[in-house]
Formats: sequence, C-alpha cells, structure tokens
Amino acid sequence: MKKAILVNGVPASGKSTVARALARRFGAPLMTLDTVKEPLFHHVGIGDREHNRKLGRASYEIIFAAVGEWPDDALVVVDAWFGFQPPEVLERHLLTAGIGRTVELWCTAPGPVLAERYLSRTGARSPGHPGPEYAPELVALSARAAPIGRGPLLAIDTTEPFRLDEAADLVARALDVPPPARSGGALSRP
Repeated sequence: MKKAILVNGVPASGKSTVARALARRFGAPLMTLDTVKEPLFHHVGIGDREHNRKLGRASYEIIFAAVGEWPDDALVVVDAWFGFQPPEVLERHLLTAGIGRTVELWCTAPGPVLAERYLSRTGARSPGHPGPEYAPELVALSARAAPIGRGPLLAIDTTEPFRLDEAADLVARALDVPPPARSGGALSRP
C-alpha cells in the first residue's frame, strides 16, 4: 500500500513551505491542490466562489486519481486544506488511490497572521482565488478549523521556525520508512 504525508491547514497556514521541505527531505513527489487548480483556472476559466469550490473539489479528486496510478510502494506528500470536504470524501479518495498509511502535519497560525499572509499574496495569485474580501472569513475559519485526525499528528505553529528534523523523524516512524539524513537546522517561518 502507498503511504502519504498529509500536510493540512487552512489557507495561508504555511502548508506549502512545510510540504516542499518534507518532499525534498524524503525525495517524495509533492501534490498540491493549487498546482492542479491553476491549470484548471487557465483552461476552464475563473468564476464565482462556487466555481472556485467546484474546481477545488475536482483538483482534490485529480490528486488522488493520479496517485492511484503510482507504484504500490510510493510515498507522496499531499498539500491541501483537507477540512473543505467531508472526511468520508478523503477516505474514499485514499482508498481509490491505494493509500493505506498516513501521517498528518497540521499547520496553524493565529487568525490575524493568516489574514496578513493571505492579503500579502492576493496580488500575486490567480484571480480565480478569492480576493482580499476573504481575509475576515479566513480568520473565522481558523477559529473553528481542526486536524482531520487520520494517523499520527504533528501540530506545527508556523509562526515559529519549522523543526524539519523533528517532523521527518515522526514521519519516518509513523509510516515505517527509512529516516532521511538530518539537516541539523530549522526553516524560518513560511
């Protein structure tokens, strides 16, 4: 069965920084919701929030459909906000992809920090994503968001330096994969 490192958190929580670091450390492919969604914006078009959500659901499914074609011993890092879909949708996708073991890294930051990060990148992102008006909604979302609780969990406050070695050790133990070489350092905040 395949194994997955699920890097979870609301938008602007630092998931991508954490996911890229772990993918590099483990030499594992990285699948991100936005990497799939951006070409869909380009080819299908941008629209209202419901259109964005529809493309998000499609991107989510595409990720796991692609992983389903990979070798049975594959390890993948998936960067997504897993809370935007009911848990049974994720379970169905994991089953379809042949992913048996998972570990979750839950990325968090205080609501005002998330809003600041989100606002700082709105001009650089595709117009298919929500604009600055989303910041207050993101703050409210962060107050109720929670990990999915699938597999061992490591909570990461992304306002602090990311301890990559600690995270890599947890992943290696949880997924029973060889531990990667240690770096001896921490990454700065996302």
